[in-house]
Amino acid sequence: MRPCPEGETCALFAVDALKGGIFEHHQGLHLMLYPELFKTMEAVRWNMSTDIPWDDFDRSKLSDEQANTIKMNAITEWAALPATEMFLRDNHGDSDFSAFISVWFFEEQKHSLVLMEYLRRFCPDLLPTEEELHKVRFEFDRAPALETLMLHFCGEIRLNHWYRCAAQWHTEPVIRAIYSTIAKDEARHAGAYLQYMRRALFDRGDDTSQQAKMAFSKIGMLMASAGRTQQALHPTNLHVNKDMFPNDTVQSKLPDPGWLERWLDSQIRFDGGWEQKVGDRILHILSKLLDRTFESAKDLNRYRKETMAAMSGKSGLILPPGVGESALVGV
Repeated sequence: MRPCPEGETCALFAVDALKGGIFEHHQGLHLMLYPELFKTMEAVRWNMSTDIPWDDFDRSKLSDEQANTIKMNAITEWAALPATEMFLRDNHGDSDFSAFISVWFFEEQKHSLVLMEYLRRFCPDLLPTEEELHKVRFEFDRAPALETLMLHFCGEIRLNHWYRCAAQWHTEPVIRAIYSTIAKDEARHAGAYLQYMRRALFDRGDDTSQQAKMAFSKIGMLMASAGRTQQALHPTNLHVNKDMFPNDTVQSKLPDPGWLERWLDSQIRFDGGWEQKVGDRILHILSKLLDRTFESAKDLNRYRKETMAAMSGKSGLILPPGVGESALVGV
């Protein structure tokens, strides 16, 4: 598989690649996705020492307000550690996906590291402590693996847009370059998750396919309706441990638990226009994946009801108030 042309189009590129037969069956066997994903990501991997323009730093263009948000994002990215532990636990029977998570974990921790390196060089007083980083490492409740997969696919798309927006808000050249760089990583991660979504739909039998349709339409409906909620719908802002509720989101463990909404609303100004881009991208990709046109969350909800099948158990994810299905009446 050739490298993705542009970071923000990676997920769509992955759908076209799959439909174009890049990952075809070989002699009747299902090829693992991990080997090709590794090669693809290795081909575009950036070097923190040579690909970040450290020498372009301009202190006059970095405010204290901006610097503090870099610290919060560095700690938030560290939460890839408990997310990885969750993925490995809940996908114990899927060695292909578990192997891919090793790549995802490496790149997500690298995001945290590059943001911390920026602070170490230019704002050492804001460098997160090991204690601050460790606070975001806590156990997540078990949840249906396909719902978690879809949630993180949507989360990568959203984070790609957040970081692109943040790159525009910042005025200091080096941090702008960093956010633009890691935004492309997030888009590639969405593309990789999408390939495992496709595998669940078409390569794992009818039962898994039905479960996948239910999971993808259910979570997709919620994520594409994020503009209807007051909380940012991202994995780090969802409740994931019932015993620790309400202090069971990654964001609740940060030194400033309320920073995310402030960052989105009044700092980088991730407004309705940006939110619409996220929702439209999710709907467009699911339209290609499920071979049906979804122009709104209402269309996804209709599809979900049409494909509803008996599924036991409940998700370990507790959505923010007002985000449950009752909030989608009329959607």
